[in-house]
Formats: sequence, C-alpha cells, structure tokens
Amino acid sequence: MSFVDEMKRLDVNNIGTWPIAFKGIAIGLVCLTVLGIGIYFDTLGQVNVLRQAQSKEAELKKTYEEKQAKAVSLVAYKKQMEDMQKVFGEMLRQLPSKTEVAALLVDISQVGVASGLEFELFKPEPEIPVEFYAELPIKIRVNGNFHQFGAFVSGVAALPRIVTLHDFIITQVKDGGQKGKHKGNLMMEATAKTYRYLDEEEINQEQAKKKDKKKK
Repeated sequence: MSFVDEMKRLDVNNIGTWPIAFKGIAIGLVCLTVLGIGIYFDTLGQVNVLRQAQSKEAELKKTYEEKQAKAVSLVAYKKQMEDMQKVFGEMLRQLPSKTEVAALLVDISQVGVASGLEFELFKPEPEIPVEFYAELPIKIRVNGNFHQFGAFVSGVAALPRIVTLHDFIITQVKDGGQKGKHKGNLMMEATAKTYRYLDEEEINQEQAKKKDKKKK
C-alpha cells in the first residue's frame, strides 16, 4: 500500500491508532505551527522593537557627535568672545564721555587752525542717540587749499578719539571772500561726527522713550 493510500485511511478522530511515522509527522507539523505562531506574534514584535532601537541609537549617536563637536569648539568660542570684548572695550574707550566732548571740539578746531585753515562755520548740532552711544554732528565750513584740507583730514584721523568726516563739498572761492582775502582759495563744507557713550541713566531714558513711542 502506498504512502498516499495510508494517509487516506488515517482517522483524524482517533490519532492514537496512527502509525508511529504519521504520528511523528503530525507532531512535527504541530510544533512547526506553534513555532510559526510564536515567531509571528512574539519574535516579529521584538524585531520591530530592535529596529526602532537601532534607529534611536543612530539619532542619539548623531546628537552626541554634534554636542561633542560643540564642546571641542567651546574653548575657541570663549577665546573669540574674550577677543571681541577686548576690542569692544578698546573702541568704547575711544568714545568721549559727556564731560570730555567740549575738549574734543576744541581739539578738532585746533587741528583745523594748525593745518592753516580759516573757519567760517563750526556749529555743533543736536546729539542723535543710537543704541549705547550718541552721535554728535558738527557742521564745518573752512577756507584753504587742497594741501591744507588733506592735513586737516589726517590730523582729525590721528586724534585719540573717534572722529569721522562726511558729506564733503569743495568749491572755489570766486569772489575772494571779504576784501578778496581768500581769492584763489577753496572752500570746504563737511560734517564732522564724533561720538560719546551714554551712561546707564541715559540708556534707560532712551529705552523708556522708545517704549512710549511704541505705545502711541
């Protein structure tokens, strides 16, 4: 009798009467089925958890590497910050205080006189507050020649305090001025700007003014 015929004669309701070989096959199939169900419901879930953990591990590793790079650069950042603060402090010291402005104005006018220029106008304008400092524009009009103008600009640039020159206009004095005194000379109009730092009280006042403007 063939193997197939023997399988057809098996009584599924009375497994105990099956031949040992068929019992072994049936037990094997049951074990494989149970194993497959276990893998599906348990192992596959663990595989998903493992994949999620691996993905999380990659993210944590990337975050760690970024933080490590920042930590390595922290010393350099601190050094840069110290250098910037040093430069800022040096620039701040070049801004005159409120009590030093008058002396600085005298210095600017003396540079002009020493350069051989004749002042027709030297008019300080109202201060313009900007952040932590105030801008002080000075309208000037002087007579002289190109060499004297150059000496004046160089002298102003050499002052220990920050002074900048803007809006240059140079014209020839055609009528010679009063009694022909300046005949053949040139006239230069410009705005000299110097700066002074605001004290804490002034800064607070300016911030209060800005807040009031925003409310309005």
